[in-house]
Amino acid sequence: MHTSVYDKLTLGVMKNGGGFLLLVDPDRGMLSDILPLVEEAGAAGADAILVGTSFLFNSDFPEAIRQIKRASTVPVILFPGSASQVTPGADAILFMSLISGRNPAYLIDEQVRGAPLVKSYGIEAIPTGYMLIESGSYTSVEFVSNTRPIPRSKGDLAAAHALAAEYLGIKLVYLEAGSGARLAVPEKMITEVSSQITIPVVVGGGIVTPEDAAKSINAGASFVVVGTRFEAPSSQQRLREFAEACHPLLVKSAN
Repeated sequence: MHTSVYDKLTLGVMKNGGGFLLLVDPDRGMLSDILPLVEEAGAAGADAILVGTSFLFNSDFPEAIRQIKRASTVPVILFPGSASQVTPGADAILFMSLISGRNPAYLIDEQVRGAPLVKSYGIEAIPTGYMLIESGSYTSVEFVSNTRPIPRSKGDLAAAHALAAEYLGIKLVYLEAGSGARLAVPEKMITEVSSQITIPVVVGGGIVTPEDAAKSINAGASFVVVGTRFEAPSSQQRLREFAEACHPLLVKSAN
């Protein structure tokens, strides 16, 4: 019987106490540098590879996805900025609605454009409620989406959005500080959100160290997303440190 990517990830969280998702952006580096990192990620303990970008300067994004998929030993999941980034070859896609904003283009318009492509390509869709959280800097996703983030001090507002998402049938809630964020999503907000819902919480943006990742997991996040901040000579060791920080039960059992 086929096990979905979503089920594999959530079962991993139950077993390991959390999950580590590595985000790679083909627009932000040479594919020749990204592929070795992707190869190392699975062995180092990453649970999946997210592939996403804001603008898609890469002229052959589908080929980039195919190469990343060949290099990876863990699921490859699209993390699209728009319907134009829906492409074949990935195992799944975070089918996102920007629920923290009120811009119809990212609440439903892009989703309507992308849905037929997801079906045609046979990609597993993981319904995701995407929420921008104030991070101390003006981020790319804030500019592109033309929406304001939820204030850092408004954990109750974030929790209400997350609860609405769960009641709408969404399977993941993603709290995003944004690429280039000065501050990560507050631990207090993660706790407030995770205590109100039963679906997994994903946290990304502003997570610089394994200690940052562990704090998010301890606060109630199911998954932590970290971008390509790994230098080649020590990338596998650095990846392993992040994976261990996101897998507290696995580390405890090993000891």
